[in-house]
Amino acid sequence: MVRIGIYGATGYTGFELIKLLLRHPQAEIVFATARSAAGQRLSDVFPTTIDLPLVGADQADLSAVDLIFTCLPHGAPELITIAEAALAAGKRVIDFSDTFRILDADVYTRWRGKPHPAPELLSAAVYGLPELHRTAVRSARLVANTGCYPLTVILPLHPLMKAGLLADRTVIADSKSGVSGAGRSLALKTHFGEAHENFSAYNIGRSHRHIAEMEQETGARIIFSPHLLPVFRGILSTLYVNLKPGIKVDEVRAAYDIFAAEPFVKLLPPGKLPELCHVVNTNQLLIGLQAVDEAEGRYILVACEDNLIKGASGQAVQNMNVMFALEETLGLI
Repeated sequence: MVRIGIYGATGYTGFELIKLLLRHPQAEIVFATARSAAGQRLSDVFPTTIDLPLVGADQADLSAVDLIFTCLPHGAPELITIAEAALAAGKRVIDFSDTFRILDADVYTRWRGKPHPAPELLSAAVYGLPELHRTAVRSARLVANTGCYPLTVILPLHPLMKAGLLADRTVIADSKSGVSGAGRSLALKTHFGEAHENFSAYNIGRSHRHIAEMEQETGARIIFSPHLLPVFRGILSTLYVNLKPGIKVDEVRAAYDIFAAEPFVKLLPPGKLPELCHVVNTNQLLIGLQAVDEAEGRYILVACEDNLIKGASGQAVQNMNVMFALEETLGLI
């Protein structure tokens, strides 16, 4: 059994993680922390039958676990202290924030406008995307769980970059996310009255925090346009790419054969495009491919995932399975 501690159990991703781990045959939750809900039980916070006690972070017993998940908001001040303590105690860490995803401290400073809070930990960090970095994840002490938006950009682009098919490294990513991607913290834009029967763009251009990891993992220059959908969960990204002129669609599709053995990534048959309803409540990422003009190399990719599962908690469990030499699909199908 993998003995697990969870920091930040009452956020959307923390709650989703708990549900996945409780059905995992090789996982045991030893402790789960919460800030304002410490001293309560999970069933007091959510309408659930999961009667898990919630403790303060100062009551968490690191000596009793093998692995911790830090499901804390981006920039949470206690994250570094928790990660340092866990690593010093010989424990392994899977972090949900973007703190360790940008592996170059100088790049982090350039994108965030401030120095990295713990540059000495970056050498231990591995970008948590098993489909690309499985070997590194297997031996990692600190895994930076990939972002939800980036996953729908990185995985569809990776086969094209690896096969050398792109004529132009500038890629337009037009992405739409459900409101759960913003977390449980209150924000005007995600209030029901603002999001219901509405559709809006935000942080367009070069201002979104996830662009740095997309470019780090793909080598492309991403023009990113995120949008807020009036749904709770799910992400759909439409990517516009320029490939080398004259490449036939069959050759482009063949590049995706590198995912043939991947349990959670699938290229759909010709003429099929993924929809949110295909992936919600699963750990799947589905990709659709359409040629617009073969002669000119114009192609469109569509990728879908559940942002709380494949884009967060399911991906974290997948990383855990790899780290502890378990069947990668365990607890996820």
